[in-house]
Amino acid sequence: MKRYLLLIMLLLVVLPSCATVHNDFDPLIKVNRGTEALNNTIDNISLKPIAKGYQAVTSKDVRSIISNFYDNATYLNTVLNGFLQGKTKQGFEDFARFIINSSIGVVGLADVASSLGFEKHNEDFGQTLATWGVDRGAYIVYPFLGPNSMRNTPGFITATATDPLFWLSLAAVPQITIPLTALKYIDRRSQLLEASDMRDEMALDPYLFTREAWRQLRDYQIYDGNPPTSSTDDFENEDDWGDNLDNEEDWADEDTSEEVKLQMSNIAEPEKSTSPVEERPRFRPRIRMGN
Repeated sequence: MKRYLLLIMLLLVVLPSCATVHNDFDPLIKVNRGTEALNNTIDNISLKPIAKGYQAVTSKDVRSIISNFYDNATYLNTVLNGFLQGKTKQGFEDFARFIINSSIGVVGLADVASSLGFEKHNEDFGQTLATWGVDRGAYIVYPFLGPNSMRNTPGFITATATDPLFWLSLAAVPQITIPLTALKYIDRRSQLLEASDMRDEMALDPYLFTREAWRQLRDYQIYDGNPPTSSTDDFENEDDWGDNLDNEEDWADEDTSEEVKLQMSNIAEPEKSTSPVEERPRFRPRIRMGN
């Protein structure tokens, strides 16, 4: 925790001198690119192969049970931030969901609450700060932890404070807590395998793809799936580019090569879900090919 605080203080000193007029969201782009390259290298030689092996030796049902357990274990963070955002009714429903899954669902191994009509939500302190009017701040790529922002960084504190596994680690022996923690991150990485493979295959610049997808996902979460147009196109002093990716004249004006046009034209928009459970619109990032 001390290292996080020192890093935040250092960033507060560095950010004003690094900010640029045309890229206020990512003033630390050079540092961020280096950090992401380091993270990708470590991931490719360690966590990614382990996650693939995990998928190979476990069935989808088993992985679902494990994911349910960790989702429930960290769900108090959603409960807390629901109340902090003034979503009182949702907060009580989320708390009921946690109680049901922790008891009837056997510490969250089974998602009983969803079948009873208690919808799963995703709230964190970064979203809470956004509803309180705090600016997003600079985009940051943390070593090992990945994409983040200045506004979202304090979420580490509430997420840790509401995580029963963290408090268990202070009381239980390492032989129990270390495997539980390791499995948590392996399970999360396995859930991202398809997305990371897609990024590596289709993105001309994986860094920009990740940055834009993360930024727009945060807006999607903050506005509960219905972000206003301005929130997803808020680069200061820059023209709106998101709605014009399919306009051939715009690509021509930027002297984009025919090969790039062909690659971008082959990116299909995901089909809308027909499942009655998922009522919110799906998140689809719009990726800008430039920094």
